[in-house]
Amino acid sequence: MHEPDVIPAQGRRPTRTRWMAGGLMALASLAMALPGTRVHAQTWPQRPVHIVVPFAPGGAVDAIARAVGQRLAEQLGQQVVIDNRPGASANLGTEAVARAAPDGYTLLMGANGLATNVTLFPALSFDALRDFAPVARVGEAPVVMVVPTGSALQSVDDLIAAARREPGRLTYGSAGNGSSNHLAGEMFKAAAGINLLHVPYKGGAPALTDLLGGRITVMLHNTVEVLPQLRANRLRALAVSSPERIALLGTVPTMREAGLPGYQASVWWGLVAPAKTPREVVARLNAETVKALDSPGLRTLLAEMGVVPRPGSSEDFGRFLRDEVERWGKVIRAAGIEAD
Repeated sequence: MHEPDVIPAQGRRPTRTRWMAGGLMALASLAMALPGTRVHAQTWPQRPVHIVVPFAPGGAVDAIARAVGQRLAEQLGQQVVIDNRPGASANLGTEAVARAAPDGYTLLMGANGLATNVTLFPALSFDALRDFAPVARVGEAPVVMVVPTGSALQSVDDLIAAARREPGRLTYGSAGNGSSNHLAGEMFKAAAGINLLHVPYKGGAPALTDLLGGRITVMLHNTVEVLPQLRANRLRALAVSSPERIALLGTVPTMREAGLPGYQASVWWGLVAPAKTPREVVARLNAETVKALDSPGLRTLLAEMGVVPRPGSSEDFGRFLRDEVERWGKVIRAAGIEAD
């Protein structure tokens, strides 16, 4: 199991720390059992804050959590522990946070799956809207349509024309059934009126590896993970899903410019806490996150990843999350998508 990574309060290089899982669970259970246990904003935080990432290290969610966690550690004067808990389509780590003590010391860096899994996994033991207190939306990044640089496809029009000539022969990869790139692909198929064969992988990294090797035709993926390959000239971008072109890919047209005005998809990230976390602690967490997102250093780092900060109130994030559950639920049901 991957051990949590500690981000020191003074911004020193993170070090790997071994935790005694049994002891931590016992302490958490004791804290939840004590009547009247409560943390106030005036005294919080008095110990390290854990940000659970429900994915393996190295992906977009992990990168965003570490970037934000570094800044929060500096502001709060406390260590921030990045705790990767991958598994079960992000439900393993998400459930752990839903069941954690509501004291402000355990947070989840959520992403699209927090909203889409509501429909994909109707039998979940937790509810994304009921069992979490939205803290702050962190940012979003457009989905980029990419092909290998050796591909004959030079534009979205080329892809659509090729798919119409040979329906079902061209393939698109994803990080798995119900993943953000799977849903983006289904939206694209519907908008363009074409048939592409979906090839699910166990994660975005193996899907990108096969795309680079030419074993799949195309992928719709977030900027954080494709920018390094675009900069190395190993991939070619055909379009971005944002309403306007993005600075890092200024010559790449939008889907609207490519003839699909109704197509828009993005990947987003946001912090949530267990439900019943004291409102004053949620308010403090929100204020610190908004402050972090406004800092020049973090904004520059996120911009280099192709991420647009989306600071706002916890109420704003709550409304956004409810809208995402409804929007993607319609896409999942219309396409008949089932989780692995």
